[in-house]
Amino acid sequence: MNFDSLRKKMVEEQLVRRQISDQRVLNAFYKVPRHKFIPVEEQENAYADFPLPIGENQTISQPYIVALMTESLGLNGGERVLEIGTGSGYQTAILAELAKEGYTVERIPELAKNAQSLLGDLDYKNIRFKVGDGTLGWEDKA
Repeated sequence: MNFDSLRKKMVEEQLVRRQISDQRVLNAFYKVPRHKFIPVEEQENAYADFPLPIGENQTISQPYIVALMTESLGLNGGERVLEIGTGSGYQTAILAELAKEGYTVERIPELAKNAQSLLGDLDYKNIRFKVGDGTLGWEDKA
């Protein structure tokens, strides 16, 4: 599969056509390889317009929803962002492209471990991870 062309098509057909217009957000979606955040058996659908299972009875959100939430933040690059629910790490990677620092809390240890490993492999250095209850925030990083 040509994931690069599928990613480009996803951005143009699912995001741009639905009025996602922040060029920094679009650039992050062009860059981050969503297929790497998906189990191998689901990779053929990695750039499809629907959520996918990632294990532990959790899902990776539909690309448009991730883009809409991200664009709504209005990030300019100097922010410190707290994400509750790391999941696969896809949203984490998108945020890491747009903010100075990212902090992410995941309650399921296996998901946290997998996301941290993948994001390390993808060379993201501006993300800090915590396993725990995200409703408690991350007080010492506030």
